[in-house]
Amino acid sequence: MNAAGAGRGGSRKLVVEADGGSRGNPGPAGYGALVRDALTGEVLAEVAESIGHATNNVAEYRGLIAGLTAAAGIDPSARVEVRMDSKLVVEQMSGRWKIKHPDMIPLALEAKELASTLGSVSYGWIPRNRNAHADRLANEAMDAAARGEHWTRKVEETPGEPEPPPRPPSSTPMTTVLLRHGETPLSGEKRFAGIGDIPLTATGVAQARAAALALKDRGLDAIVTSPLARCRDTAAEVAAATGLDVRVEDAFRETDFGDWEGLTFAEAGKGWPAEMRAWLADPDVAPPGGESFAQVSRRVRTALDKLKIRYREQTVLVVSHVTPIKLLVKDALGAPMSSLYRMHLEVAAISSIDWYADGPATLRGFNDVHHLSC
Repeated sequence: MNAAGAGRGGSRKLVVEADGGSRGNPGPAGYGALVRDALTGEVLAEVAESIGHATNNVAEYRGLIAGLTAAAGIDPSARVEVRMDSKLVVEQMSGRWKIKHPDMIPLALEAKELASTLGSVSYGWIPRNRNAHADRLANEAMDAAARGEHWTRKVEETPGEPEPPPRPPSSTPMTTVLLRHGETPLSGEKRFAGIGDIPLTATGVAQARAAALALKDRGLDAIVTSPLARCRDTAAEVAAATGLDVRVEDAFRETDFGDWEGLTFAEAGKGWPAEMRAWLADPDVAPPGGESFAQVSRRVRTALDKLKIRYREQTVLVVSHVTPIKLLVKDALGAPMSSLYRMHLEVAAISSIDWYADGPATLRGFNDVHHLSC
């Protein structure tokens, strides 16, 4: 997925699912779209319309526009993830494919203008069977178009159980204590270590135990960890020292470095010089076969949103990796993505951030390794 549209980076995340089609291409056409809350999956809005005689692609773009419009009506500062089974629309809106057809150029421009008013917008392709809700709405609209009817459906804030009144903003923050895992064979040799399940070395286990002793009296309420073994084993040492359970959060895993996994920076640069230059220059660029920093940032923000809901006003230990921890620090400081290259994080280092309900965050500590010299 690639980000598109200038944004303010709102704290709420929404998911837009959209589809469109025609019976005959061109033929009787319609679209359907819905908006979900990204954390709960609740459907917040539905919209569908028969649009007369049109092509599949035009109907798909109309569905996208309707979904973005509905999302803006719910929260114009939200971060929005668009999911569609139209490869064409996803690739064009992500900027990877050119838009040549004259019927789609104005629609794409309208969609981009809408995206620019939201906090941020990213686009991702999903198979049709995962877009069933929007597909059903689009088919209802096409059925109406085939009957010669102008039909619309618009439901916002789908009724359900009454929500409890919102709690007032609190002056007590949620605190994340961020612990990088202990040493591994790859970290000791300064090699790219991504999503491979690399074990701790004997030194890494000792570092994890030292960190556990340092954290024992920090007033932790919970432990959350990346699913990778080097983090789970580090978290287990803290759990043994504190008596807390460990919860796994997949989104706190390390970046997928693709073909560079296991290589040194110099080796990757020698084998992929152009790709390395592009990766260093643009956070939307991924290593060959891997994941971009922009993609990692989106999933880490979603994981942080979950923590803020689950551990309100509590102190939670997050055992993770270099990239996710640096991204959390970057967001706390409101720093640009380039700041990732200006931070150094040791193995088993401890950092700390306070996250306040009204938005601001405070970096309380970074790269603390005093416990390793004890």
